[in-house]
Amino acid sequence: SQAAKMKLKHNINPVLLQFINFIILVYSFVTYIPWYIFSGSRQAIAKAKQVKAKPVNNKPGGAYRSVNSLHCLASVLYPGCDTLDKVFKYAKTKFKDNKLLGTREILKEEDEIQPSGKVFKKVILGKYTWLSYEDVYIKAVNFGNGLAVLGQQPKTNIAIFCETRAEWMIAAQACFMCNYQLVTLYATLGGPAIVHGLNETEVTTIITSKELMQTKLKEIVSQVPLLRHIITVDGKPTTWSEFPKGVIVHTMASVQAMGAKAGTGNKQQARPVPSDIAVIMYTSGSTGVPKGVMISHCNIIAGITGMAERIPNLGEKDIYIGYLPLAHVLELSAELVCLSHGCRIGYSSPQTLADQSSKIKKGSKGDVTTLKPTLMAAVPEIMDRIYKNVMNKVNEMTSFQRNLFILAYNYKMEQISKGYTTPLCDSLIFRKVRMLLGGKIRILLCGGAPLSAATQRFMNICFCCPVGQGYGLTESAGAGTITEVWDYTTGRVGAPLVCCEIKLMNWEEGGYYNTDKPYPRGEILIGGQNVTVGYYKNEVRTKKDFTVDENGQRWLHTGDIGEFHHDGCLKIIDRKKDLVKLQAGEYVSLGKVEAALKNLPLVDNICVYASSFHSYVIGFVVPNQKELAELARKKGFKGTWEEICNSPEMEKEVLKVLAEAAMAANLEKFEIPVKIRLSPDPWTPETGLVTDAFKLKRKELTAYYQMDIDRMYGKNVK
Repeated sequence: SQAAKMKLKHNINPVLLQFINFIILVYSFVTYIPWYIFSGSRQAIAKAKQVKAKPVNNKPGGAYRSVNSLHCLASVLYPGCDTLDKVFKYAKTKFKDNKLLGTREILKEEDEIQPSGKVFKKVILGKYTWLSYEDVYIKAVNFGNGLAVLGQQPKTNIAIFCETRAEWMIAAQACFMCNYQLVTLYATLGGPAIVHGLNETEVTTIITSKELMQTKLKEIVSQVPLLRHIITVDGKPTTWSEFPKGVIVHTMASVQAMGAKAGTGNKQQARPVPSDIAVIMYTSGSTGVPKGVMISHCNIIAGITGMAERIPNLGEKDIYIGYLPLAHVLELSAELVCLSHGCRIGYSSPQTLADQSSKIKKGSKGDVTTLKPTLMAAVPEIMDRIYKNVMNKVNEMTSFQRNLFILAYNYKMEQISKGYTTPLCDSLIFRKVRMLLGGKIRILLCGGAPLSAATQRFMNICFCCPVGQGYGLTESAGAGTITEVWDYTTGRVGAPLVCCEIKLMNWEEGGYYNTDKPYPRGEILIGGQNVTVGYYKNEVRTKKDFTVDENGQRWLHTGDIGEFHHDGCLKIIDRKKDLVKLQAGEYVSLGKVEAALKNLPLVDNICVYASSFHSYVIGFVVPNQKELAELARKKGFKGTWEEICNSPEMEKEVLKVLAEAAMAANLEKFEIPVKIRLSPDPWTPETGLVTDAFKLKRKELTAYYQMDIDRMYGKNVK
């Protein structure tokens, strides 16, 4: 079974193991009856077995809908709240004095010199200070009025290029109220991409932070001729003499003061209608120049309506930690879901998230420890990192501790697969691991890319909570599917949300048909109110990716290949763009090969490459420094980190490990990389080789490693 494959290996004496298994059996038997009577898990097991979505008709390729919205798709969160400003006003009235947005104060900043001579900035942070719903509402109203004083007109574009923080959400709410179209750009986008976004949308005003203004913006501001106003959210920068004439720098506070003085005036006719564009979201996209996705008020509201339905008991007791880029649809949607349900949002960053994070001074507390969130969103890259860090710590334990952990891990895996809980293991063995994320997480939401079964199961076991795996695109306002909290199966993304329907379209070239048995397969098409308006100033691409059927329903062609299981849950099995035909005619799914190899302790990241002019697959690997150094030591190889990575001998050793894992994952012989390049440097969004959600940018990686590709394909491999 799949659970057996994911179990950890121990080295316990067989006789002792028999005795331990007997004690576990007795314990399970004794605790089963009270568990059965008092636990709510019985209902959860029953729910997990239920059908979650059904096709609306019996024709092949018929759309699947959630059983909760078979007759009518949901599109509105609260009656009458059909635009985002109305949703916020409703929440402000209902949760008036509740805390909404929290930010940690910086007590101290210091430079720490590393043994290598590099200087790392470290911070000591204080408590979270909070703004209530009412505070945020007033700040947003004043900011919106202040922007009007600066000449911003309804239905015109305004850009935000800023890290995830409370001011980002305040600025966004101000734009939603005044019907300004908010252009969002990732803070880690490269210069040419930022210039492209700003010039294509013809913005005259940009909202940013001091740091981004003095780094990224300073370099490109002269290439944005229409720019007139720069608003910094965190006070005035010390120098801006280098900025071109005609560009005025304001602080957010000064714009809010202008707005408070001016009052509302004739704001009534400026209010948005549901079909108005709320956000033009530039996707960092794994291919080519970023595209601006036009997302209307009703698209976002439909999307967050669908998402909220999958989070049970969402409400005022919940605390969400916001640290992913707000310019990403996953984070923006998650925060809007929280804001509309009375939850608190505490802000963080990947550098200050946990006690061990890079910017947190040793001995002081990271954000999760201070905030103790109940809800958290993560991209697989971050979950994979947590998984590897914990597993490295387990390997460093004494033999007794390690075996105890492994026994508890394997026992809990078995119980979870049956739908049972393990309160004793949770409090005795996994409590410490759970504290890494604050100790109070009740649901982890994962999106942005596929999560491996091993990592998902690890998070279930060690963090004692469900992992809601979701599937959605910027083009579908982030909404598509999310797994139900009581569904503990792995490798699937759940049933369609109540706001949308999903159908599978035949893809002949890949050999996927919606008549396939046992499961219908094909390209995933998403339909519903959450499907966006299209790409900004790109009619050709919009016509290619979006279609409208005879009933007026709008469909998004995702390019992903999926299959529907008998209970109506979707599994992503391939991607059209990832399919490469080798010289001999075999098709290789690059994503499938990467997924099989990415979770090896030796691999921090991997990109597989194939060419139709050659008969074999190659790869670029970012090795785990600790694991590769240990492998080099075992093989008697001495040298610096760069020398180890550049060594043909070490490449061969890593290839052996990859080949073993590939065979274990049942990959075909032609799918296994034959040559690799070990990269001494990690791939981060700053390098431009991965997106903000840490998805591979294949085009950029290909260009970056072109010389290595030529070398690896230079001579035939026997």
